[in-house]
Amino acid sequence: MTPKRRVLVVDDSALVRNILKVVLAAHPDLEVVGEAADPYEAREQITRLQPDVLTLDVEMPRMDGLTFLTKVMRHHPMPVVMVSSLTARGTAVAMEALERGAVDVVGKPEHDPLQGLEAMGQAIAEAVHAASYARVRVRAPAAAVQPRLGPDAVLPLLRPGRSRALSEVIAIGSSTGGTEALKEILPRLPAGLPPILLVQHILPGFTSAFARQLDRLCQVPVREAVDGEEPQDSTIYLGPSDYHLTVAPLGNALRLRLVGGARVSRHLPSVDVLFRSVAVACGPKALGIILTGMGDDGAQGLLEMRQAGATTLGQDEESCLIYGMPRMAHERGGVQKLVPLKHIAKYIVGWNHA
Repeated sequence: MTPKRRVLVVDDSALVRNILKVVLAAHPDLEVVGEAADPYEAREQITRLQPDVLTLDVEMPRMDGLTFLTKVMRHHPMPVVMVSSLTARGTAVAMEALERGAVDVVGKPEHDPLQGLEAMGQAIAEAVHAASYARVRVRAPAAAVQPRLGPDAVLPLLRPGRSRALSEVIAIGSSTGGTEALKEILPRLPAGLPPILLVQHILPGFTSAFARQLDRLCQVPVREAVDGEEPQDSTIYLGPSDYHLTVAPLGNALRLRLVGGARVSRHLPSVDVLFRSVAVACGPKALGIILTGMGDDGAQGLLEMRQAGATTLGQDEESCLIYGMPRMAHERGGVQKLVPLKHIAKYIVGWNHA
């Protein structure tokens, strides 16, 4: 007789844990051997119970599920199924979870998730059972020991001054949840604004498609940035995969520069690199905005923009999908004002008219 597959359930809601335990236990080949309310408790349970598969929520206290997923794949690789209202198939969080090593993602229903979980019980159990047999490889150890590089690795911090009067620029950085946030902001922006430079953390190869999608939605052209071109008003430039997007003075104008090389703040392109280049090239004639996302990319660069005299905004916690990057930027002093997502477009237009 084949042994049952051992499951550990990780969710901060006791009600959700209880429902998951019931629906998983109803599967003839699954056995729930433990539960945990947060990643720290889960870490102890994994060591003690040695489960075959893990169900994992995203939003939890003390450490979010995606960060814990990365740690699991690095130190104790095992099959993981993300079960969260944030991980419906096709969402940015779902794609990031799969990229970080999750075998599958299951979305909790947004409306009445408890009743919805019960209705989805069989599908969830089948997904967990199938995932338990997945061969999970150890994540590349070289990546785990690589030092975290700051923007100095790509772009030295120069004192802004000579080029401050060249041009106004709007710089925006975003990560997890940013694709949807940008679709809320950018289509509301009219023609007549300064060039908008945008770094969005996205899977390699997807920036061209995302630029085309935004171009169809927006009142102004959206295109992937090209090295050496002069940024134009009423145009949005998206940093392409595998290059840092920067802006630099050339004579009496600005030029976009695409810089290859190392990941900065663990990203390529990096928001920190974009913001630093804008701080140096534009000083007080710039607007910097940091949107939803995990980690701290952009926090240092936005502070440098503010210190150079730029206006700086952060998306507020309530409207963020993941309040990571704006939180870190705010805590480090780079954010002058936290703004709800629905008001950011209006704020941009007001800044331009000031």
